[in-house]
Amino acid sequence: MMLKIWLATVYMLVAMLLKASGAFVGVNIGMAMTNLPSAADIVALLKANQITHARLYDADAHMLRALANTGIEVMVSVTNEEVLGIGQSPSTAAAWINKNVAAYLPSTNITSIAVGSEVLTTIPHAAPILVPAMNYLQKALVAANLNFLVKISSPQSMDIIPRPFPPSTAMFNSTWNSTISQMLQFIKNTGSHFMLNAYPYYGYSSGNGIFPIDYALFRPLPPVKQIVDPNTLLHYNSMFDAMVDAAYYAIEAYKFYKVPVVVTETGWPSAGGGNEPDATVQNAETFNNNLIRRVSNDSGPPSHPDMPINTYIYELFNEDKRPGPISERNWGVLYPNGTAVYPLSLTSSEQDTSNASSVFCVAKDGADSDKLQDGINWACGQGHANCSAIQSGQPCYLPDTLQNHASYAYNDYYQRMRSAGGTCDFGGSAFLTTSDPSYGSCKFTGSSTSGGFPSPGPTSPTPGDSAPLASAKWYMTLTLSALMLVSLLI
Repeated sequence: MMLKIWLATVYMLVAMLLKASGAFVGVNIGMAMTNLPSAADIVALLKANQITHARLYDADAHMLRALANTGIEVMVSVTNEEVLGIGQSPSTAAAWINKNVAAYLPSTNITSIAVGSEVLTTIPHAAPILVPAMNYLQKALVAANLNFLVKISSPQSMDIIPRPFPPSTAMFNSTWNSTISQMLQFIKNTGSHFMLNAYPYYGYSSGNGIFPIDYALFRPLPPVKQIVDPNTLLHYNSMFDAMVDAAYYAIEAYKFYKVPVVVTETGWPSAGGGNEPDATVQNAETFNNNLIRRVSNDSGPPSHPDMPINTYIYELFNEDKRPGPISERNWGVLYPNGTAVYPLSLTSSEQDTSNASSVFCVAKDGADSDKLQDGINWACGQGHANCSAIQSGQPCYLPDTLQNHASYAYNDYYQRMRSAGGTCDFGGSAFLTTSDPSYGSCKFTGSSTSGGFPSPGPTSPTPGDSAPLASAKWYMTLTLSALMLVSLLI
């Protein structure tokens, strides 16, 4: 008995430590694509871009196995099709938890479960069984001693708030009063969070010019165009903040306070049809880069400045199989081969500048592909460069482009041979730079003060993690592994 109490206490402490790491920006991973990368390649892309939080729209076994031992926090999802069965059967809920959560913990860092997606607005007939489904899943977590580690909620659309502005008067659609009240009570009782899908793109494009586009894109507004809630006199610098605040006011209308709002989807499409003029690469780049800066300042919306807004960008890849308008297929920030749809820093961490004086040999932008391939072949062969890091599944394989692979091969050759007269030319396809090309777990020679050669094996903490935090994550994973084994014996 005492061992069970101790076990629960440790789980609770682990959860508290995970929550104490500040606001994050994660990504949604949809899979309605023609050229879907393998699960291993998707995870390699997450690591290369220092993405620490990922949301799956189901509980795909391949992805959950590939995410093992990465430390990436994972949100798995009960699909809308599964909600009906789980909401009517505790045994079905228990089986779902055992198969899709307990089977992967602690190796795969599953921290939350999204029950359905916008259930109230997409399948309203399921509203009566939504909270029962959440309760049955929670009881299954408790039975597995996982309730302190994994939290349950259900993502809802902004459409459940008919009039989100001004935020101070926002109310949930009264049609779902009973369900929302029960959901908020569940969230409060379990220490979970309210999941909100908030899209300024739709708020702006359907607003008939009421708000300026700069307001939707996080761009500064001139004094004469400041957006102010007339009831509270709070100033709103972005539609995103106003949407989140609308959710807070709607929640508090039910007398629930300090229930954190997590934005499970937001983003901006990079292309659209003739009737979608605001779906452009420029706007998508502006929105998502500004979003990352906004979330990373660790502050909340005007009415709750002390409650940071953890957020998931929609989405990692363009999903070409999605139906609907052209914009529906163009929300991704990366192409399947790992190259960016537009320049985007998916992490707020500062670039390591401790070796700004180092010199690196990299491939030129726009260099002839034949020259790049010849250069790679020579560097990795006769030049004796160590090219293992750009092989499939290794830290520098993604993005899977000639330029990326050539840069790594050129630099490895140059760093090894420069003292013996090696040059950085490769038929005119290379040049020297003091800008460190390292990214994520892909480290280029010269990026460490020791001057040693990078290993394609285990890597040091990424720039986004302090060494103590990275050590804590490793220790917690190790501890949880031991605890899970102990709990099986109780």
